[in-house]
Amino acid sequence: MTTPLILLGLSLTALAAGFALPGLADLLLLAVPCTLASLWLLLRAALGKDRQKCIVVDGSNVMHWNGNIPQIETLQEVLDQLIRHGYTPGVVFDANAGYLISGRHLNDRALARMLGLPQDRVMVVPKGSPADPTVLAAARDLGARIVSNDRYRDWADGHPEIQEPGWIIRGDYRTGTLRMDLS
Repeated sequence: MTTPLILLGLSLTALAAGFALPGLADLLLLAVPCTLASLWLLLRAALGKDRQKCIVVDGSNVMHWNGNIPQIETLQEVLDQLIRHGYTPGVVFDANAGYLISGRHLNDRALARMLGLPQDRVMVVPKGSPADPTVLAAARDLGARIVSNDRYRDWADGHPEIQEPGWIIRGDYRTGTLRMDLS
């Protein structure tokens, strides 16, 4: 919403200059369409047309939800449910995720292909780095919630939002059925 407001302010300034200063009348040829375009962008932002319901999925955690055995199918079912509910999921994995599900390293592209997601929505953190800080940073940057059963206690000092009810969406399987509270 900030960008359309800035564009509108600049466009209105140019419009005023074009009307007020006789030597800048040609500026109106640019200022009028820019003002109309920035008003359109502002209206779309206000109505939420450009907003996606982003959600960050802790892939390494979620793939263990069904019987505590890492399965890409478990994660896929969670992603399918999120998409059905209108979310745009991004997935972050620990570096060893590929080894857990296929016995070898899998990069972003390979995991994205397995999940049917665009590559830019899947990330494998570098070896030796925990995924938790990346999951938390992505959620904060996107203003998104997190899907995980991790409580992120080690990171609570730097991320007080994890204490907010509903910020972390937990889930599990009961009698073979996925349960996840998306409200």
